[in-house]
Amino acid sequence: MLVEHRTYTFKPGTVAGWLKKYETEGLPLQIKHLGRPLGFFTTEIGNPHQVVLLWGFDSLDDRDRRRTAMNADPAWQKYIGEVWEMDAIEAQENRILRPTTFSPML
Repeated sequence: MLVEHRTYTFKPGTVAGWLKKYETEGLPLQIKHLGRPLGFFTTEIGNPHQVVLLWGFDSLDDRDRRRTAMNADPAWQKYIGEVWEMDAIEAQENRILRPTTFSPML
């Protein structure tokens, strides 16, 4: 299993609007294509303008296959275009994490 860890940094005052749109429009599309959400978080201490998303995949090939299918979906293309028009995201950082042999997630 692999975990994709995505951190989005937003312009001040834009997190709530993005979260509402993501929950109602983006998340259902992602679950349809990506499957396993592991968690969604906002920052409590530190940069208050960040959101962290965690997704589980069987392998890098599994991730690539699922993300390719999602990116080809016209509904996702419409959604992501609208997200970019919001001009809310300042930065995005992605990581692929591999659990240790003693990770409680296994």
